[in-house]
Amino acid sequence: MLEILGKTNIDFIGKRHLAFLFSGIMVLLGLVAVVQISRGHANLGIDFAGGTGVQLKFDKPIRIDEARKALESQGLMNVELQEFVNDNKLLVRVKAGTTIEEKVADRIVAVFRKEFSDNAFVIESTTEIGPTIGKKLQQDAMIAVFISFVGIILYIAARFEFRFGIAAAIATFHDVLVVLGTFYILDKEITLLVVTALLTLAGYSLTDTVVVFDRIRENLKTRRRDQIGTVINNAINQVLSRTIVTSLTVVLVLIPLTVAGGEVLHDFSLALLWGVIFGTYSSIFVASPLLIIWPTSEGRLFKRA
Repeated sequence: MLEILGKTNIDFIGKRHLAFLFSGIMVLLGLVAVVQISRGHANLGIDFAGGTGVQLKFDKPIRIDEARKALESQGLMNVELQEFVNDNKLLVRVKAGTTIEEKVADRIVAVFRKEFSDNAFVIESTTEIGPTIGKKLQQDAMIAVFISFVGIILYIAARFEFRFGIAAAIATFHDVLVVLGTFYILDKEITLLVVTALLTLAGYSLTDTVVVFDRIRENLKTRRRDQIGTVINNAINQVLSRTIVTSLTVVLVLIPLTVAGGEVLHDFSLALLWGVIFGTYSSIFVASPLLIIWPTSEGRLFKRA
């Protein structure tokens, strides 16, 4: 692996108290976001809040910015638009409560017939998501995230030890809450695509943490007389270049997607970008230091670093 940093000797464990303070604040913000989302007081997408979706197929290509402008001119604000360029299709999604004057699907069709009279279209599908279905999707999303954390604990416990699994699960939980808290503060829309990003992030964070844990486990076997803090510091420094290179390659892909990937991919790629950054941080400053205070298999605590 490319050694972009060379040999380092950074005292990561010595900075764990500041890291725990910072992470505690971010996790608290994330917990507030979870509570607000469960109460429906966040910017929830159509999947969770309910609404209407209409898919149209046009004879000629249609620009998504012109379609948005036409809908907004008729009072349909905060509309989600997804374009299928090759098929000249457009998916229009409007959250519940955007308008009450008439049936939302009929209003969307009327807008396009008026503003794009020279571009004939057909209605391919119309869907209505009520509040009950939206609530069910919220519950299913929470269950999916919970199951992923249980899987993480079991996998790490089988590969390493139970305390490693708990530390990895806490770090992953930390990353998910950081992204949720950030999206809540920025008033970003919480959709099923964002939940997908969170589950993807959980897998990435776990992979990065496993690499660090694997080196820690190896060093614990060969450096039994050293303090645990020294062993962990050495292990992190040994894989630091690999960790940064891996994260950097992912970030270099996500930045263009976030900036120029369009509205549909923006929030998804932003959630992954923010999560990868904090996933790298948590594997070093959250998961690894937690091993210092967790009981060993003999029932005693590690020595303090």
